[in-house]
Amino acid sequence: MLKPRSTATRELVNLDGIWRFALDTDAGGEPWARVLPGTLDVAVPASYNDQFVDARVRDHVGWVYYQRTVRVPRGWAGERVVLRLDAATHEGRVHVDDTLVAEHVGGYTPFEAELTDLVRPGGEFRLTVGVCNELTNTSIPPGTITVARNGRRTQTYLHDFYNYAGLARSVWLYSTPRTRVDDIVITTGVADGAGLVDYRVAYSGEARVRATVLDATGAEVAAGTGDEGSLRIEGVRLWQPGAAYLYRLRVELLDGDTVLDRYEEPFGVRTVEVRGREFLINGEPFYFTGFGRHEDTPVRGKGHDDAYLVHDFQLMEWIGANSFRTSHYPYAEEVLEFADRHGIVVIDETAAVGLNLGVQGGLTGRPTTPTFSPDTCNDETRAAHAQHIRELIARDKNHPSVVMWCIANEPASNEDGAREYFEPLVELARELDPTRPLTYAIVLFATFRNDQVIDLFDVVSLNRYYGWYVASGDLATAEDYLRQDLRGWIDRVDKPIMMTEYGADTQAGLHSVWDQPWTEEYQTAFLEMHHRVFDEFPQFVGEQIWNFADFQTSKGVHRVDGNKKGVFTRDRRPKSTAFALRARWKAIGCRKPGSAPDETN
Repeated sequence: MLKPRSTATRELVNLDGIWRFALDTDAGGEPWARVLPGTLDVAVPASYNDQFVDARVRDHVGWVYYQRTVRVPRGWAGERVVLRLDAATHEGRVHVDDTLVAEHVGGYTPFEAELTDLVRPGGEFRLTVGVCNELTNTSIPPGTITVARNGRRTQTYLHDFYNYAGLARSVWLYSTPRTRVDDIVITTGVADGAGLVDYRVAYSGEARVRATVLDATGAEVAAGTGDEGSLRIEGVRLWQPGAAYLYRLRVELLDGDTVLDRYEEPFGVRTVEVRGREFLINGEPFYFTGFGRHEDTPVRGKGHDDAYLVHDFQLMEWIGANSFRTSHYPYAEEVLEFADRHGIVVIDETAAVGLNLGVQGGLTGRPTTPTFSPDTCNDETRAAHAQHIRELIARDKNHPSVVMWCIANEPASNEDGAREYFEPLVELARELDPTRPLTYAIVLFATFRNDQVIDLFDVVSLNRYYGWYVASGDLATAEDYLRQDLRGWIDRVDKPIMMTEYGADTQAGLHSVWDQPWTEEYQTAFLEMHHRVFDEFPQFVGEQIWNFADFQTSKGVHRVDGNKKGVFTRDRRPKSTAFALRARWKAIGCRKPGSAPDETN
């Protein structure tokens, strides 16, 4: 699915702004058939939960409805008219006037509907979008709904971030010609100093295909014809971490000399490879520095915000981070486009978080239930997971910043049934994209002794909390645990090893001269201990701290106003450790600490 763009043959209208809003309990039957009742308005894009002061809205479990009037531009006569939602968390249904035009399950990937036969250029229509936040054992991510005696419904889930819901990303109305480009796949390589660009175009209608590569100045550097082919860019400029360079592939559908449709897809020429225990970008060893992050800001919840996007990338540049993981779901496409332009490396993750019932047992003391069973994570869950992988790769396949797919966060890879669950998903991901490595973030319970699926993947990505959840306040013992853990993985596998989560909750402004958890000094000492151990192992290829910034979580005694493991506060103020990290990461760059500098740069 191509992202809507304004081109010589396409136009788009942004539908963001203020919409009418109602809970299903207030909207009545068939709310799309009339103007929504009540006086509530809501902003799009933004999660709805924190926009209101009514707890009944924030804690609602079930469907909510968004509605607005849309006018089709009168100049779109003879064109296809398409409605696109960048996301609806976690399920969406779309009505145009009284007609259901789209349904989609999955809260972080786009979906669309053609409206050509339902609307007329210059006319108006009533657009109603239902959004459901329910999570069950067969959804991704999973959850459980309980109903109290008074009928009140409560949602529980195993992921440690708030279940924000709604239209958190943009809504678009756009036009295309009847004969149009439907999809473009670009893969790149390098040979003898030239860039190799393989492309494949899917299109509808009868036409001749012309493909042209344009450099950053707009100059033509390669061209070909046909719906698939290989182009060669002499003297290519590579997309490099920290030094992005983007080309554009212009695809035109032609009838003689007449251009029927034109679409341009940005791309970068770069290679990614796992070789032994090294992670290589453009043939050079790459060392990840950065964060797990969240789409999370005050009031907006998971709503995309361009100002926060710019500021967050400025903070990552300031601190010397070269990468991040889209924990724990695909981020807005604007985030990846920004990473493409600024040379930030991305590990792109599905929304498969919480596939581990052992976490619940560990926190509550209750006996654990098997994660993989007919009554828990089952064949239906895996089918939903497979669809998430398909949609993630379909959306993000052409982004040069994306160097690895992470298909799950902290699954129960130590439990029986894990291999049967994951092996088909790994095969699917490799079939969809054989060019990028695969990983999954490994939970603390899954060790080098009992993990059952690591051989299926390319990179060992560890989530470990020695010194916080284990040996809290005892960094000497935590250091010993961490060192033994890394040695165990190194002895087991001949693969790159990195840390995708490690961190300690820290209350900004809390200080102590002792190793006191929650203080800023403890967070700094905690991270310094980890870095000391990391630097001992040449097989180690990266450190991504949990988390970039504090973020909101569900209510409960385990969190006070959210998760405080951020290096920055939720409003993006640096904690003390940010300055120590800046010194380390600015010195590292993209290479393993202690490795020889690249004389060619």
